[in-house]
Amino acid sequence: MAMASGEVADRPVPAYVLGIDLGTTSVKAALLVGAEQGQVVAESCSRETQAYTSSLEAGPQGMEQDVRRIIRALNECLAALPQQQLQRVSHIGIAGQMHGIVFWKRDKGCKWTDSDSGLTFEPQEVSHLVTWQDTRCSPTFLSSLPLPQSHISLATGFGCATVYWYLKKSPGFLKSYDAAGTIHDYVVAMLCDLKKPLMSVQNAASWGYFNSRNKSWNTDILKESGFPIHLLPEVGDPGSIAGRTVSAWHGIPKGAKVGIALGDFQCSVYSCLTERTDAVLNISTSAQLSISMPLGFQPPDMPDPSSAVTYFPYFNGDYLAVAASLNGGNVLATFVDMVAQWTEELGLQVQESAIYTKIIKAALAQTNSKLSIHPTIFGERHVPEQLASVSNIAVSDLSLGHVTRALCRGIVENLCSMLPVQCLMETGVRRILGSGSALARNEVLRQEVERVFPFPVVYGKDVDAAMGAAMVMFHRK
Repeated sequence: MAMASGEVADRPVPAYVLGIDLGTTSVKAALLVGAEQGQVVAESCSRETQAYTSSLEAGPQGMEQDVRRIIRALNECLAALPQQQLQRVSHIGIAGQMHGIVFWKRDKGCKWTDSDSGLTFEPQEVSHLVTWQDTRCSPTFLSSLPLPQSHISLATGFGCATVYWYLKKSPGFLKSYDAAGTIHDYVVAMLCDLKKPLMSVQNAASWGYFNSRNKSWNTDILKESGFPIHLLPEVGDPGSIAGRTVSAWHGIPKGAKVGIALGDFQCSVYSCLTERTDAVLNISTSAQLSISMPLGFQPPDMPDPSSAVTYFPYFNGDYLAVAASLNGGNVLATFVDMVAQWTEELGLQVQESAIYTKIIKAALAQTNSKLSIHPTIFGERHVPEQLASVSNIAVSDLSLGHVTRALCRGIVENLCSMLPVQCLMETGVRRILGSGSALARNEVLRQEVERVFPFPVVYGKDVDAAMGAAMVMFHRK
């Protein structure tokens, strides 16, 4: 046991790699170990964060999460993994929800305490996490900001846009902090005691005002408009090492190598993409369809705000073309919530989980529905003002089954309209890899994917960002 708090030393294989994903609704951890056929998941664990909290400054437009609750879920997750294996962890890969921003005080970001599962850290002077779902930056507000020199259009929920909002609406708030990053950058900074946060190109691009070609912030543009550039993290390549653990952590040895924090989306893709001819379809809270761009591809210098496709920095200088929809499993969750509210208003009580199971069963019995649902209740980044609509309503298609079937079809068709089948064919796509929690638990959604796309669809096992983050570290070990 003495080894647990000592430096990482030569020890008999196998050494483990820990992958962590700090997602929008849950925290996941996966322990990978080397095997003859590559690497296998030895153990994994997931915990709901239940971290949503009200926004003091932005009111109902704010979408914020309590960092303490996220770290509590992370600690619970790691405490559930076998100590014996954690003591043999040599590398840690961390991914998480992109675009969002959390602020902290550099010398008071956390405090380390002893727990049943070993040393852990607790957030100290840390703000709420303002997530990618935040809508405080209206189109009018965004149009008042300087034009970024970046291939990605600025949107509400992007880290730099949120800083501008505080700068203009609540400047006192920013004075309390001297560091910022995504939630996963924060965790890396705490584990390695980084004096200045370090951020990967993937996360920097997701904040806005970042030029992916020369890997630098638009400091001149930002300085000129009074942006507090001291809050911008240093930027490094995805896959590089950010530092080493400064303390034993849940039994993981002091001195374990920690990778620079990565985008959850890129890590999800990394966990399953083996061929350049594969397209990856992910439907979880939101939904994404992505394809690999040809080697050597460089994104345009300036964004096309009306384009539904964004180019995400991947690994080794590659890019993914991504149709990233804000409408995925969250649309179905809202529908279930609506049904639950209606039944409650009628004086009945039905559990939401029971409603979900019943509507899927009802939709499976309705193979066709003429009803047409455009499901964009959360808007889309390229057309924020276009909300949801229902058309082609016939008396024959009003059952729960018809409506659920049409809703699932609408989610898939909306994504397909953003990155059409024709584009997929032109880039040489031969099959679709399906992943994500909403797709995994919803057979109707899977049926609609197979109906809409004229390619074989393969559903990946273990397709997730925690595993992808671990794989990135494994391949760079």
